[in-house]
Amino acid sequence: MRKISIGVNWQGPLDLQATIDEARLADESGVHLMSVAEAWGRDAFVILTALAGATKDIHLGTSIVNIFSRTPAALAQAFITLDTYFGHRMVIGIGSSGPQVIEDFHGVKFDRPLQRMREYIEIITAICAAEPLHYQGKIFKLDRGFTMRDHQPLADRRHIPIHVASITPKSIEQTAQLADGWIPIFVPRDQWSAQVGIAHAALRAAGRDASAFDIRSGGSVTVTDNPGRAYGKIKEGAAFYIARMGDFYYEHFLRIGLADEANAVRAAWRDGGSKAGIEAVTDELAQSLGYAGPVEGCVEWLEAQQEAGYTIHGVTIEEREPTKRAAIYRQLVG
Repeated sequence: MRKISIGVNWQGPLDLQATIDEARLADESGVHLMSVAEAWGRDAFVILTALAGATKDIHLGTSIVNIFSRTPAALAQAFITLDTYFGHRMVIGIGSSGPQVIEDFHGVKFDRPLQRMREYIEIITAICAAEPLHYQGKIFKLDRGFTMRDHQPLADRRHIPIHVASITPKSIEQTAQLADGWIPIFVPRDQWSAQVGIAHAALRAAGRDASAFDIRSGGSVTVTDNPGRAYGKIKEGAAFYIARMGDFYYEHFLRIGLADEANAVRAAWRDGGSKAGIEAVTDELAQSLGYAGPVEGCVEWLEAQQEAGYTIHGVTIEEREPTKRAAIYRQLVG
């Protein structure tokens, strides 16, 4: 069986009842994880609460919430409350986001993201375990020994899994040291094994067992009768992150040897706007970042991801008829 993950889009219209119905269908079909994204739109925790109340077994998490707009204690409170009341199914997905969102939407200085991530993980971990908060970090200094009121964790649930979105070498190394899973982004198929190998090497250096660490797929599959449309969405996402989301993602493409492609996208977007930027993403690049097509091709892609070392696999299904959709989920789960 494969651990299949689906997402709730962070942008565009949201039909909440349809999303709840989708969560129920995924839950009944053996999907492992449903994640809610958050940027400068809808609040992730409101949606998670609705999904948690409508499901029984599927894991639920964020992919991602940032570590600037809420304190580590506020994040811990939200996740612990959901985890306690809805069957201990939460997965904490966090990332630093970037200076545009953090400074120009939330009004918080984007400062020391790597150190901040370390302190968030350590503080959230302590609160989940009901350990008195005596914490002396470089950013957070917590002296009074607080524990979260009325939080009495089960013996086998003193920790909620934490997955971290990280792309720089130092942040991947820290993720391997402290977290329970890694959320990569934009990994071409020919680099899957190399990128997983970087994480596994960091885990070994930290003395940790790679088999207890999740690595989410760096590119998803879309079951569709219209691959061109799905690849168009991949192009839109890649162009937007390269050209409009600051330098972090652009520099990621440089590190993995795609400087020519990234520079072409940035130049096209600068000179011709979004349409030109999207058109500058080549078919070859789009088809290396994800797969779109029949379910059989999607299964082949997922099997290759498993062989490379990915443990959680992002999927999208365009079929809307519930019975057919459930059958496709089961094929993908295996």
